[in-house]
Amino acid sequence: MQTLLGKTQEDILLITQKLNIKSFVAKQICHWLYKKNVINIDEMSNIAIAVRKKLKSDFIIGYTPFSKEVISKDGTRKYLFQYDDLFIEAVLIFDNQRVTLCISSQAGCKMNCDFCATGKQGFYRNLNSNEILNIFATLNQLFPISNIVFMGMGEPLDNFAEIKKVLDILTSEWGYGLSPRRITLSTAGYLKKLKEFIDSTQVDLAISLHNPISSERQAMMPIEKAYKIESVINLLRQYDWKGQRHLTFEYIVFDNLNSDARHVNALAQLLNGLKCRINLIRFHSIPNTQYKGVSDAKMKEFAQQLKNKGFNVTIRASKGEDISAACGLLSTKEMQKNIKIS
Repeated sequence: MQTLLGKTQEDILLITQKLNIKSFVAKQICHWLYKKNVINIDEMSNIAIAVRKKLKSDFIIGYTPFSKEVISKDGTRKYLFQYDDLFIEAVLIFDNQRVTLCISSQAGCKMNCDFCATGKQGFYRNLNSNEILNIFATLNQLFPISNIVFMGMGEPLDNFAEIKKVLDILTSEWGYGLSPRRITLSTAGYLKKLKEFIDSTQVDLAISLHNPISSERQAMMPIEKAYKIESVINLLRQYDWKGQRHLTFEYIVFDNLNSDARHVNALAQLLNGLKCRINLIRFHSIPNTQYKGVSDAKMKEFAQQLKNKGFNVTIRASKGEDISAACGLLSTKEMQKNIKIS
């Protein structure tokens, strides 16, 4: 059976045409899916019984409940979803009235960044729009989600066709109607789809930078071989980031690797004149790694050096580390314990 959850209004209109159903029913279906959050086609009470019967012959709503929940001492919650024989993680982060969902786009990741547990896990496949949106739709019914960051497992722009569908559903009036300002997509610099993403959406953008010196970045992030960070920046310079849409550079600070005077100067040169924010992130250790984080004092010192260069700098609060929910720790290995693969 095919799923309705994760389909755009255009997709559903094509379905109604194929089933010889009047076109206005497509809007009704979207309303029930994304406004009323129904879990069964029979709940669509203002749609004729005969029409519902046609839909049920080929379609289900398509919710998949999470398999496991773990809760951090700081209140962060991590969820495990099982799709066939694959496991996917998602994280809910609570900050006063803000509830942020860190959502995944792939099972594993192709980017193989040397400091990331997801990259070490390898790549299995892209998630489809139903599987991605199911994470939001399921958890949103538990805790109303105010913000979404595509910073979970995978490289979102490597799966952009499905991500674009999800973003349309999340931000459209016929969908969930979220403001694009409440959504951020993070990429390692997947230049192949970056322009299309910027041109076709209004959500905020975060670039995983981590080192401004190309040869050093390449040793940490293999994507630098294919798409030089300088080329990424050159594309970003073609757009206006001085309005409501935000551009952020994520920067994990490593000990004796990317936080000395050379890197401060290289960042100043690389990002010169570009309206952006630098978000400094603490490194969370993973097994079999050469990397080490820095002290809080060193983190603050590095931040001040960047501020002295005129940058808008923040230090990301680290949450959920005790349940492997913090940045770079999603891998599903621990959460799979005691979960039977169906």
